[in-house]
Amino acid sequence: MKRIGWQWLAASSLLFAAMAFAESRPQYGGTLHVEMRAAPMTLDPSGGGVQDSFGRRSITSLLFDPLVMMDDAGRAKAGLAETWQSSRGNQRWEFRLRQGVKFEDGTPLTAETAAASLRAANPSWNVSVSGNSIIVEQEVPDPELPAELALSRNAIAKKEGDRVVGTGPFHAVEWQPGRRLTVAANEEYWRGRPFLDGIEIEMGRSFRDQTTAFELHKADLVEVAPEQAHRFSQEGRGLTTSARIELLALVFSRDASSAQEKLLRQALALSVERASIRSVLLQGAGEPTASLLPTWISGYAFVFPTETDLQRARQLRAEVRVVPSWTIGYDPNDPLSRLVAERIALNAKDAGLALQPTSGAPADVRALWIPLASGDPWVAMNEVLEQVGSSSPKKGGSIEELYTLEQAALASERVIPLFHLPASYASAGNLKGWNLQIDGSFDVTGAWLEGSKP
Repeated sequence: MKRIGWQWLAASSLLFAAMAFAESRPQYGGTLHVEMRAAPMTLDPSGGGVQDSFGRRSITSLLFDPLVMMDDAGRAKAGLAETWQSSRGNQRWEFRLRQGVKFEDGTPLTAETAAASLRAANPSWNVSVSGNSIIVEQEVPDPELPAELALSRNAIAKKEGDRVVGTGPFHAVEWQPGRRLTVAANEEYWRGRPFLDGIEIEMGRSFRDQTTAFELHKADLVEVAPEQAHRFSQEGRGLTTSARIELLALVFSRDASSAQEKLLRQALALSVERASIRSVLLQGAGEPTASLLPTWISGYAFVFPTETDLQRARQLRAEVRVVPSWTIGYDPNDPLSRLVAERIALNAKDAGLALQPTSGAPADVRALWIPLASGDPWVAMNEVLEQVGSSSPKKGGSIEELYTLEQAALASERVIPLFHLPASYASAGNLKGWNLQIDGSFDVTGAWLEGSKP
């Protein structure tokens, strides 16, 4: 009896283990329901005038592939290009294409098509073809070009009239610009067919609408507002958070026109109570900063002081005889932006400055949320400087040179960094195998829905 009992126990253990494995292994089938705030009017990765966002990056990664990808450590890895090499001091780069890749319409990926896509996204680049390779030549050395090619806007697309097709894991089957996108699995995807049969994406949805849909089980994957992330985490709602990949900053509409105007902008920067805004409005989310890039990217953000110095702010204000009244703009569709703008206006008043919050345009200064483009410090810096209306004289170099460049950008008083924040998402309990990419977008190429019927 004793031996039979042990045999039964061993058999039962094996049965339970097999059942557990069957329940946890990836399953084909099912449709994922996603909601996001982004509402792009085009699927073209290089589409000019379309605001960058984590949502737009996520959509692009579903339909298109770049030549180069970035790993979790911010290092370049092979994408549609298997290998690459540089010459002439990083002024000439050659990217050798992967063989056997096809667009969703069944046509093969060629160097000519990839080169045409890069030219459309970067009109100033000198892009040519040599056999199965794409050649990029520039007048100045660009050691960060592989990381730049990993940007969402540089994903490879083929245009057929008004239609844009890619080589990605999914292809579009229904597209209502700015409202809805439905995609289906690419059966011939070069990295293997996705487990999901399809994805339905509702766009232009506020944080509040997304939360409601998630709570009613109408959405499987939604974005979470910074001030709601702590609550979601406490309530065990499947919160996933990226590294701090978004910059909240005050950005002036133009450069300071005089030394006195620079003093007033310095006074504004010193008057902002970042710690209070983080505690009350952001509910502990993010990290106060006076740097454009977070420490995990640059390594030096902590050296820029973030403390409020109201006394010094008042002293600077007193040095200016005539103080104009400024307008501070915010996104009318974002309640948090309005609260931040109003709080900063109160901080400024304590320093003797006058800021009037407005949801209209134009405004003298705006509270902007800027998604950082890359984990590569030089690519991220160049993109931020372009967003705030500044310019970058260098394509790459040492961290010391990057620090000097940032010091110069901040000294212009065009931008006042406030916080670095993560991208946060809530996912349904049966959604498995998805992850966040280093640029804050979601990756569902290997995702699957537990319990889905194939």
